[in-house]
Order: sequence, then structure tokens, then C-alpha cells
Amino acid sequence: MILAVEDGHVLLVEQYRVPLGRNCLELPAGLIGDHDESEKDDPLSAAGRELEEETGYRAARLKDCGTYFSSPGMLGESFTLVRASGLTRVGDGGGVHGENITVHRIPVSGLGEFCRSKREEGCGIDVRLLILLANEILAGE
Repeated sequence: MILAVEDGHVLLVEQYRVPLGRNCLELPAGLIGDHDESEKDDPLSAAGRELEEETGYRAARLKDCGTYFSSPGMLGESFTLVRASGLTRVGDGGGVHGENITVHRIPVSGLGEFCRSKREEGCGIDVRLLILLANEILAGE
């Protein structure tokens, strides 16, 4: 999972998720080892590749911020949070064939309103966006 926040903006992706039966707004993410040279893959190289594939941005710096568990009461699934910085736009993004990812570059200060409007459109909101929404929620806005 990639937290790409720079110049007061965050990169988000929106794509159709079969289990939800609708689009979902998420932080960019991907799988380790899902390409031809998987034996050389690690969290940082996978994050750099996925960030560019999904958003069209390349990061000059990637920092491993630790491993977290998504739903420890039900699943053993974990993810590594990677902080991406020094972003340069190098393409359109959108993912690989068939992913149809929409890229959003949103001001962090407007993220709560953006999520509300996407929810009203019927879009799901990934729980991991709470990383960015926590201060707004705690302030009671």
C-alpha cells in the first residue's frame, strides 16, 4: 500500500472491485511478485512499480513504514505501508490491461469532502483512507 502525499495533495485510485460490486476509492497498492521477475521483488520495488503502473507517478524516494494487518480478527492478510515522495509524473497511469484505474490527485484538505461525494455516487471507500481522514474525524467535522 502506497501513501503518496506531496505538495498538499494525495494520490488515490478508483477501480471496480468484484467483492463490492462497485468502484472503490483507495490508496494505490499492489502485490509483491506479480510480474515476470518475482524472485527479485520486495516491498519497495513492488511499491515503486505499482505506483507508476496505477497512477503514472514515479517516486524518487520510497520508505518502508512497517507491516500492518487488515482485519486481524478474521484474516491473516497483511500489507506493507510505503511512503512515496519526490513524485514526478511520467505517464497516465490507469494500471495494466483490464484494470481501468482512475487516478485522483486530491488536496489533502479537501479529502473528507471528496470521499463524501464519492460515497454519494455509490463508490466504496477503503478503510485505509482513515490514515488521512483521522484528524478530520477526531475534530468532529
